[in-house]
Amino acid sequence: MIAPLLHRLAPRSLRTRLLGLVLACILVASAVLAAGAYRGALREADASNDLHLQQVAQSLRSNVPLGALEGLDERGDLDLLVQIWGPDGVQLYRSARATLPQHAVLGFSDISVDGVRYRVYSIQTPLQTVQIAQDMDARQDRARAQALRATLPALLTAPLLMLAVAWIIARTLAPVERVRRQVAGRAADDLDPLPEDGLPDEVKPLVEELNLLFHRTRGAFDAQRNFVADAAHELRSPLTALKLQVQGLQRATDDAARDRAAQRLGQGIDRAITLVGQLLVLARQDAGSPQAAAPADVDLQSLVRRTVAEWLPQAHARRIDLGVPRADAATVHGQAEALAILLRNLLDNAIKFTPEGGRVDVELRAQPGNGLLLAVDDSGPGIAEADRDRVFDRFFRSPDATAGGSGLGLAIVKAVADRHGAQLRLDRSAQLGGLRIEVRWPEA
Repeated sequence: MIAPLLHRLAPRSLRTRLLGLVLACILVASAVLAAGAYRGALREADASNDLHLQQVAQSLRSNVPLGALEGLDERGDLDLLVQIWGPDGVQLYRSARATLPQHAVLGFSDISVDGVRYRVYSIQTPLQTVQIAQDMDARQDRARAQALRATLPALLTAPLLMLAVAWIIARTLAPVERVRRQVAGRAADDLDPLPEDGLPDEVKPLVEELNLLFHRTRGAFDAQRNFVADAAHELRSPLTALKLQVQGLQRATDDAARDRAAQRLGQGIDRAITLVGQLLVLARQDAGSPQAAAPADVDLQSLVRRTVAEWLPQAHARRIDLGVPRADAATVHGQAEALAILLRNLLDNAIKFTPEGGRVDVELRAQPGNGLLLAVDDSGPGIAEADRDRVFDRFFRSPDATAGGSGLGLAIVKAVADRHGAQLRLDRSAQLGGLRIEVRWPEA
């Protein structure tokens, strides 16, 4: 209960948190140093006073003229009381204010007389016994004053040190604040990289990652902008054709002409539906649809057999021999639906451009040390080498193409392959003489 509450109450500002922790450490350290200095000064003052009592007593061991002792007990800075006895116990000298017991304990002792505490030092010689006493209250008052003076440096240094640390932290975090202002002041479409000069090593990687993110976002925006422009251009033609076909249907004068116009209109609608469907698929693959299933291990062998079975009716309708001469057990990490879209577009492209009575083969080969290979061969006319670098561009159609299409099938294949870390390669089929499209996953 307490820990989550403290976490919520803790400041979220890095500067505030760092400043608070450092200043708290300075306060604690200053308090500890001041306390240590205070206690050390008290001990030193106590030892100094005891040494002074000893020195005074030692100086009175010999026969000092008693007149020299007059006024000793009146010095306010010492508060000393003196008593001297002869060897026969007769008191030779006593301070005017002395009310100490007549029998002394040799060495140091603490006594209390009439509510007043004294620190007493006694020494005995063959000629006399000397007793020196000091008022403990006055003595401690002087010791405390001396100890307080000893703590002043620590107490005065703490606020100066706190100000210096606050200034240093502010200067150190200035690059972070500068980056924050630069990001906060940007327009929504400003994706220029942030300057990296003068940044500390702890902040520079973050700015570098931000710049990489800006670069990727700019690329995505440019791709979407080009996609929208190309889509608008490509949709204009089929929609115009549909309008003309509707007008032709309206102008038909007999049933035969009306049937032909209706058939052309239906074909135009089918082409428009296919084009819009491919546009939506391509947009989802480019953007990485959030509704897509999470990546998982996909059984490519099962996916190939299932997808080829789906396209057998289209192949048989054109008397094309569609088969799978080899399908090794293979697994890749990715999205099964996207990989099925990739293979469907490859099969659609192969069946569409293969002449009637031709052949299309699908091969899945596991190559130890070289990864996985998915290849589609056909007996069609193939693609000229000059166009092979452009066929993956959106809406590009080879001038030699013999079948209709939108020019999006291979663009969708490339988008799916890129998302799954696969490489695409076009070549001439050695077995069938047409086009061979390879999708290769490198060794994991």
